[in-house]
Amino acid sequence: MAAKSFDMIVIGAGPGGYVAAIRGAQLGLKVAVVEREHLGGICLNWGCIPTKALLRSAEVFHLMERAADFGLSAEKIGYDLDKVVARSRGVAKQLSGGIGHLLKKNKVTVFMGEATVAKKGTVSVKTDKGVEELTSKNIVLATGARARNLPGLEADGKRVWSYKHALNPPHQPKKLLVIGSGAIGIEFASFFNTLGAETTVVEVMERVLPVEDEEISKFAKKQFEKLGMKIREKTNVKSLDRKADKVIATLEKDGKTETLEVDTVISAVGIVGNVENLGLEALGVKIDRTHVVVDEFCRTGVDGLYAIGDIAGAPWLAHKASHEGVMVAELIAGKHAHPIKEGTIAGCTYCTPQVASVGMTEAKAKAAGHEVKVGRFPFIGNGKAIALGEPEGMVKTVFDAKTGELLGAHMVGAEVTEMIQGFVIGRTLETTEEDLMHTVFPHPTISESMHEAVLDAYGIAIHF
Repeated sequence: MAAKSFDMIVIGAGPGGYVAAIRGAQLGLKVAVVEREHLGGICLNWGCIPTKALLRSAEVFHLMERAADFGLSAEKIGYDLDKVVARSRGVAKQLSGGIGHLLKKNKVTVFMGEATVAKKGTVSVKTDKGVEELTSKNIVLATGARARNLPGLEADGKRVWSYKHALNPPHQPKKLLVIGSGAIGIEFASFFNTLGAETTVVEVMERVLPVEDEEISKFAKKQFEKLGMKIREKTNVKSLDRKADKVIATLEKDGKTETLEVDTVISAVGIVGNVENLGLEALGVKIDRTHVVVDEFCRTGVDGLYAIGDIAGAPWLAHKASHEGVMVAELIAGKHAHPIKEGTIAGCTYCTPQVASVGMTEAKAKAAGHEVKVGRFPFIGNGKAIALGEPEGMVKTVFDAKTGELLGAHMVGAEVTEMIQGFVIGRTLETTEEDLMHTVFPHPTISESMHEAVLDAYGIAIHF
């Protein structure tokens, strides 16, 4: 069988891969995508999108429980977990089908199967019908990542779950242990806690949401605890004793151990890159702790071979993968490509309350040698937040005291995942405090708290 030739072959059709393929096709390249499981990848099928659908159901349920706060009455409030999950799966299915349509519309050839980079410039695809040989001078690795399994804490789908099991749960947890308080762990903790599970979150680091600014972490922790969650920081899960109907976890803190009996465990202890069985080692690709080492243009060092998204390392975010996909496609098409500026990628966590940030934390800014000015504004001073019944939140800004550069912005509270983009644009445009002070924010919006947090850094906040 003769090999099929393309200008660009993308391995993996997640938010990095399918976007790279579409952008390449827009630029006139003949593009192929190889995907072994689902168009849209983990993000769309088993990650970002279906989790947000679940969390929306929990958010509406939480509001229904608070009906009296709004002068409303609601009786016999309840939920059907199977229907909540079915809605989430339906959302994912609808969007996955949309990706197929977009690829077809852009004349991208899709191969469903397992890919191996057989040699430089050649991809071998094992499909249902046999093996296809594809050739291209440009190959983009976008194979993503999967949940990390720690010895003894492995998910089994019965009583110990990974994120995939949690998205399609075999039972409703009554007593839940979540191991890890990064975005995935805390979002599932938030979801099941809202639906009534007695939830304990264990974090090995000294605080929950460890990558966030310390003040934001502390504020979020207080809110989680107000909602009934138990938070255990600087604590290790040493072992899980699995029974038919329960799990006995052994926890360790400061050399002391104790046991916790639960009926369900969710393990959310990080991710590992999908670098195996691709033939990368034979090509001389450098791999560091399950991630492909790349330069600012996502080049691997092997001529014509690129890696984007989760396989190329932190931050492990879909929007970062998509932008890298566009950049690489433009590079291959001979356009002037722009590498992503470090510190302009926002992180968003959709727990209750939401958390969002961009740029440096206060501690990192100081560690980098900046003299800083820090502003804070609480939602309790914002008219829209109070009208919404969401007064628990805050915005924090970090500026360079000498230049006025916005170094970082950090938020916790209702709708902050939608608001952070204002500061992302500011970081991308290298804005100063003066630009932000002169920006007119619409009233009444929660976004006004962003303006006030800027003013507060310079001692001129109006409403606080």
